[in-house]
Amino acid sequence: MSKSLEQKLPWALLILRVGIFVVMFVWALDKFINPAHTAAVFEGFYGISGLSTTLATVLGALQVILCLAFLVGLWKTVTYGLILALHAVSTFSSFPQYIDAFNNLLFFAAWPMLAACLALFLLREHDTKLSF
Repeated sequence: MSKSLEQKLPWALLILRVGIFVVMFVWALDKFINPAHTAAVFEGFYGISGLSTTLATVLGALQVILCLAFLVGLWKTVTYGLILALHAVSTFSSFPQYIDAFNNLLFFAAWPMLAACLALFLLREHDTKLSF
């Protein structure tokens, strides 16, 4: 690896990690702030109905813990892998919205984020800036 790439790659991966964290953390906070929205998402996209406020809060707490561990680069294979898996499930469960593309343009933002999650997972051993 060139010296230039050696210097720039960790910074680029840190930027990806922080950007992904922002999205996933806001999704986690939504489970606390608007559990009814969480229940509607689970029913509409995952086919799981009757999600209680308590369960939405527990899921939100677990997601906050995962997001914070991800942000500081703990247990990279596990945390980066879980973030990738969660976002992949979210992206693929939205398939009907992609068919009606021009009425659901915002759903397409999930694809570059999925690519960023995959890139970060694949390059996790090089993600060393502000990371454990």
